[in-house]
Amino acid sequence: MGNLVKRVMVTGASGFIGQSLCAELKRRRIDFIPIIRSKKKAPGAAMVGNIDAATKWLSLLQDVGSVIHLAARVHVIRDSSSDPLAEFRSVNTEGTLNLARQAAQAGVRRFIFLSTIGVNGDSTLRGKVFASTGTPTPHDPYSMSKYEAEIGLHSIAQSTGMEVVIIRPPLVYGTNAPGNFGKLTRVVAKGLPLPLGSINNRRSLVGINNLVDFIVMCLEHPAAANETFLVSDGEDLSTPDLIRRMACAMNRPARLLPVPKSVLMAGAIILGRRDMAQRLCGNLQVDISKSRTLLGWNPPISVEEGLRRAVGGD
Repeated sequence: MGNLVKRVMVTGASGFIGQSLCAELKRRRIDFIPIIRSKKKAPGAAMVGNIDAATKWLSLLQDVGSVIHLAARVHVIRDSSSDPLAEFRSVNTEGTLNLARQAAQAGVRRFIFLSTIGVNGDSTLRGKVFASTGTPTPHDPYSMSKYEAEIGLHSIAQSTGMEVVIIRPPLVYGTNAPGNFGKLTRVVAKGLPLPLGSINNRRSLVGINNLVDFIVMCLEHPAAANETFLVSDGEDLSTPDLIRRMACAMNRPARLLPVPKSVLMAGAIILGRRDMAQRLCGNLQVDISKSRTLLGWNPPISVEEGLRRAVGGD
């Protein structure tokens, strides 16, 4: 690693992505400082408490050459906040920009921000894909707060000269993945029937190993400066194909019932699960050609191997 990397600060180090990233930095012998909000999950890491517009970072940013900002307020099930967007903005927008300003003040050369594909939108039309140059259409408070952070980061980069790299991943899967992938893994492991056999969609995913490899490449690649990238495994799957491959990796049967999509969506709406059904039945494809051509990056782990590691216990 060159002088650009120097010491790396990783926020959200105790999270799903943060743990894998820190393990890879350690494996590559890259000097880093993990940042967490609680000492419970990562002994020896630096603790900052809440991340918002008032967080003080300067003492931790000494001798740091790059920041990888993973910490965020993510989707909250049954959010009871009277103003969810304000809550997301407090952490994801104001907290991010506060850190970035102090990083620039401390002389940090590169700031890598993990955003979300939700900035592009929540679905793609059949035969269409999201690209990093597409018109942003954030669709919920989480993706809106991330997009506003992106805008602010570009402004800080222009005024300070600190390089900014923005990465928008789709669903990230891996061992002990939270969210929908974790739920699907548990259902498939139990051999429960799923009414998804008639779904003919295409969705981009990214395995945790591929995402971490891409983040590390962005630490020092000169062409990554002030760019926005989409990242995936490079192979899009239908939901039934994903389930079959997961089941195969677990040596379990894939029990898929051929329920028509219209019936499935109608039932989901009645049960208040429209968003979940949309993610299982709809299309969301991303174009990673910019990542391939500009950085020369290709996903090092295949979908089959990524799923085997994710659900096979490796």
